[in-house]
Formats: sequence, structure tokens, C-alpha cells
Amino acid sequence: MKYLDNPFKNCTDAETLKRIKCFDSVNEMWANSVKEFASQVALADPTRQLTYSELDAEVAKFRSVLKANGLAKGDFVGVYAPNTLEWVKAYLAVSTLGCCAVLLPPHLPEQALFGCGMKFQMKAIVYHPALQAKIDALNAMPHKMKLINVMETSASLEPAVEVGPKDPAVIIFTGGTTGKSKGALLNHKALARGTCNGCYGIPNVFNQRYLLVLPLTHVFGLVRNLLTNLQTGSALFICQNNKDMFKDIAVFRPTIMVMVPALAEMCLNLSKQFKRNMLGDSLTHIICGASTVPPYLVKEYKQYNITLLPGYGLTESANLVSGNHRSDYKPASVGFPYPEQELKVVDGELWIKGDNVMDCYYNDPEENANAFSEDGFFKTGDLVRFDEEGFLFIVGRIKEIIVLPTGEKISPFDLENKFDELDIIQDCMVYLNEETGALEIQVYPRMLEIARLGLSNPEEYVREEVKKVNNLLPSHMRVSKIVIRKEDFIRTPAMKIIRGKANAL
Repeated sequence: MKYLDNPFKNCTDAETLKRIKCFDSVNEMWANSVKEFASQVALADPTRQLTYSELDAEVAKFRSVLKANGLAKGDFVGVYAPNTLEWVKAYLAVSTLGCCAVLLPPHLPEQALFGCGMKFQMKAIVYHPALQAKIDALNAMPHKMKLINVMETSASLEPAVEVGPKDPAVIIFTGGTTGKSKGALLNHKALARGTCNGCYGIPNVFNQRYLLVLPLTHVFGLVRNLLTNLQTGSALFICQNNKDMFKDIAVFRPTIMVMVPALAEMCLNLSKQFKRNMLGDSLTHIICGASTVPPYLVKEYKQYNITLLPGYGLTESANLVSGNHRSDYKPASVGFPYPEQELKVVDGELWIKGDNVMDCYYNDPEENANAFSEDGFFKTGDLVRFDEEGFLFIVGRIKEIIVLPTGEKISPFDLENKFDELDIIQDCMVYLNEETGALEIQVYPRMLEIARLGLSNPEEYVREEVKKVNNLLPSHMRVSKIVIRKEDFIRTPAMKIIRGKANAL
């Protein structure tokens, strides 16, 4: 099914909708923003702020540094830094010089840096002094990469180069939670399309204030938090230490935040505990994704006059595939597909095609052969369904399907969603006990919700509520053992639950 029309047009006034453009490249988008929003604040941190024109000048100076180091259009350049103003400067400079930015998570050890340099044929790594020790260790290894300190600058302003929509723009790591990590190569049009999609779903997306807490090396942080911010003339406050997040919120007063569900849950719990909105009275919207968004969060945030909007996307699709701008109506859905995509469901799996889809997993022919159909559709690996009104629901992951001893197949994701409908359940994990061949579940309760009930035996109450849901399931889907967790699950850096032995009790 082709989605050419825009299902989000009715939630935005005609004037705002007209201002939302899909550019051919990140470079074109950035040039337009500098021209249109020159004197407005683009970036800020606890010590300083930069307007769009000031940031553009810093980017131009760093382009000169890159060029002086022999870099040119088409080169692959690593960006290795924590979330900082310098990260943004480096990324924009690499992109506007026509190079492809390889986003290196700051937790990567030096051995992994060396391996990435070889696999992705990087000519250079731009690094932050905070990671100097790892760079020093990398220097002890045989390599030919230039190592460029992001704090370097130049007196000259190197002009940006022209790039085409199909030119390589960025490599982002993906797949680390279910298999070996891969590098998804996105071209400029894919990033520009993802950024444009991020502009839809909010009545007025321009001139907002965002707070950044997600890693910029993650596609959700890059596309929906940074690039959409820059396209819309908004200001982005970079939280450099998540422990200071609430202090930063009080100072900067964001109007929009982009969050994963676990973080949104934590902020909600603290708001209830301290009996005040910890996210500030200026916040109107939370964009929530990267893992399952419990309907509970949509309902509870409404009490604070905050609209929480669930969505769905992948690294391979420049983040944004669908968004739910009507979350108050169907909070369990990830909404409607964004325009200019072609979607189809094959044996329950969602396949997509469009400008937003990656070119390939770089230097990984075996993975590419499995990822794309003969007619060019990307196989997402996600099991989905559409309801009669066109709302999209995620019901599982193919790689996580459990095969019972009887041969029947169970989606743990789909099963977990049924238990997650209980307001007292924050998260749960269904798995197969390899010794008994039976399904079991670990449950992490919402302790504040349970405390509010004033129960004499809260654990038994949780167990009985879970049993009630369990008893309504078909016999082959019922869990045989319920484990109540005292602590949260071990999670990935993107706050997804790590399945398997890591969370064994």
C-alpha cells in the first residue's frame, strides 16, 4: 500500500503545514535554517548558547580544519564524542564538507574503534578530549586514520559543498541487541525525509524548545531530536549529564522532549513521588519511541497536560515510519505511516520502501541479502497488524518468536503487551524455560501505583492480577510461572530490555 497522502495534515494548520519541506539533503536543510532563523538560538548547554548564524560560523571554521587534514567529499569520517555542542559542530562540518559521518558511540573501546576504522574505511576520526585516553590507546595500534581534536579551529571559513540526495550521509550502528552490530548507511535524502517526517503530528512544530537526553549516535536522537529541531528553528538544550536533567529542565523550560519509554516512566514516577510536574509547566509534548510505549503513559501524562505521542521507526528507515498523533484515541497504536512510503505486510512482517530507507548495511553483503526483497522492500523483522481505521500496531519481532515443544509459535512481544495493559505493571518479559519447555514471565511492578493502594501484601496482589490476565489467554499462551522482580531489568543504552541470560533471576 502506498502512502502518498499525509494523514497528519489535519492536526496542523495550513500555514504551518506549508512551511514543512522535505529537502534533498541535510546540507540543503541546514543552509535554509541558517538563512531563515539566523538570529534565533540553535544550541545551548549550561555554560553557553549559539544562534543559528553563530553555529554556522563554528561549522565553517571546523570544515577548514577537516580540509586542512586532507579530507574531501566522499570520505568516511568518524565522529567520536559525548553529547556536546562540539558533537553537533563536528557532525554538521563533516556532513557539509560532503563526507559521510560514521557515528561512534562514546562507550566504544579502542579495539572497537580500530575495527570500525577498518570496516568502514574511515579516513579520520574527530574526537572529543573527554575520550583522549581511548584515542591514545588507539594510537598504539597500526592505523592510517587522521585523529582530529574537535576543539581545533581555524580563522578561515570553508564554504559548504553541494551534495546530491543519493550521496552517503551517515552510518549508524544497529542490531546490537539481537545479533552482531551492523552499520546502516543512510543517504542524504533518507535523512532529510526522516527529518521532515519528524515535523508532522504537532500543531506547531516551529520555534520550540527541546531538551536532549538521548545519545546523538542513536537514530532517534539524531533525527527526531537534533535534525528536526534544526529544521524548525527550534532551540536545543544539550543535557551533558542526565543526573542534571531536572535542573536543566528548570532553567531551560523545554516545550518538547524526545524520550524512550523507560525514561518517560521514570520522570512520571518522580512527578508522582514529589507531587509536582518534574518536567516543567512549559512542556506540552513528549515524543516517545525506540521500544514499546505502554498506553498507561499516554493516560497518566494527560493529567499533567502533556500529550505523549508514541511512534515507530528503525535505524534502517531514518528513524520515522509511523507516528500516533491521536494517542488519546488509540494509545496502544504506533499510529499512521508517514507519507511517501510504500508498506506491505508479508506473512505478518512489515516490509517498507521509500526515500527514508537505508542504502545498505555497509560492507556487509550477507546481511544485505537477507534484509531486502527482490523488488527492493526492506524487511523490518517486525510483526504488525493494521486495524480497520488504518492504525498500525506492532505485535512482535520475528527474531524473538518462541517455538513451543508442541511446534506452536508465540510472539513474546504480543504476549507481554497483554500483561502491560495492567496499570500496576511497568515492564515484563516472557521467555521459554529451556528445561521445562514452559512459558514463564518476569514482572517489574509500578511500585508507586501499588503503594497508593495501601496493600498489606503487594506482591501477592500483583501475582493475582497477572493470573487474571493469564487465565483469559488461550491455553498454549499461558505462562506457568510468574516471577516478581524487585529491581528493573538490565537494559541496553537505548533502554530496551536485554533478553536472555543477562536478566535471569
